[in-house]
Amino acid sequence: MNPFLRALWLLTFLTAAGVAQADEAHWSAPQQPFRIYGNSWYVGTQGLSAILITSPQGHVLIDGTLEGNAAQIEANIHTLGFRLHDVKLILNSHAHSDHAGAIARLAHDSGATVAASVAGAKELRSGGNDPDDPQYGMTPRYPAVTPVEVVADGAAVRVGPIAITAHYTPGHTPGSTSWTWRSCEKEHCLALAYVDSLTALGRDGFRYSDDPARVASFRRSFATVAGLPCDILITPHPEASGFMQKIAARDREHSSAPLIDTGACRAYAAAAQPRFEARLAKERQDARAAGK
Repeated sequence: MNPFLRALWLLTFLTAAGVAQADEAHWSAPQQPFRIYGNSWYVGTQGLSAILITSPQGHVLIDGTLEGNAAQIEANIHTLGFRLHDVKLILNSHAHSDHAGAIARLAHDSGATVAASVAGAKELRSGGNDPDDPQYGMTPRYPAVTPVEVVADGAAVRVGPIAITAHYTPGHTPGSTSWTWRSCEKEHCLALAYVDSLTALGRDGFRYSDDPARVASFRRSFATVAGLPCDILITPHPEASGFMQKIAARDREHSSAPLIDTGACRAYAAAAQPRFEARLAKERQDARAAGK
C-alpha cells in the first residue's frame, strides 16, 4: 500500500474510533498477558486485543492482531503456561490487517482451524482484498488465510466444553462478527462479549447511504449488540471500551467488580448509532449539494 494512504487510513480509523494518539507502534507494543476472568485470557498487544479461551480439551483464540505480531501472540500464550498446539480454533472479529494479519501464521504454527462469518471467511481468504469492504483500497493487505470454515449467524462453535456463539454485526466490514461465551470462577459464571467495531468508515467517495440494504444491516447490528449477553465487554481495540482501565481498576481493588457491567454492550451500541446516523445525514447533504 502507498505509505501515504496507509497513514491516512490509520489516522482516520483512530480518529473516528475516538483514540487520542494515532500511533501504530501502540498496536505492536508488548503487553504482559493476563487472566480476564475464569478460563479467558488476554494475549494481545497494548493496542490490539487477542483473546484466548482455554480448556483441557483445547483452546480457542479470537483475533491475531497485525501480521508482525504473531510471535508476540505465541509468546504470550506460552508465558501463561499453555501450548500453542493446543489452540484448536481461531476466530476473527473482522478481516482487516490489524485483527487478521497474523491469523495465517498462527493457524500454520498451531495447526488450528480458522472460522468466521460467511462474508468474513471470504475476506480472510482474499487477504483483505475485498471490494465489498467500505475501506477497500485503503486497508493494508495481509497473508491470505486458507482454508476458512463458515460459522452461521447465531451458531455456536465448540472446543471441548467451550461454546462460543457467533453474532453477525456487519457494518464496519460486511463480515464483522461479535462473539459471546461464558467463563466461570468456581460456581460464579459470567457472560463475556467480544464485540466488533461499530464505526462507519469508508474510502473517499464511499457512501453507506447509497445501499439501503447495507444501512439496514448496520442498524440491525446496533440492536444485536445491545441485546447480547454481556457481563464483561471486550473490544478488538481495547481503548474503544476502556478495557485496560477496567483491568487496572480490578487489579487495584483486587475485585472483578470494576470489570463487570451488564449495561456495557447497550451503552457501546447506544454511543455508536448516533455517529452512524450523523454520517448518513452528512452523506445525503453532500450528495444534494453535488446535485446527485
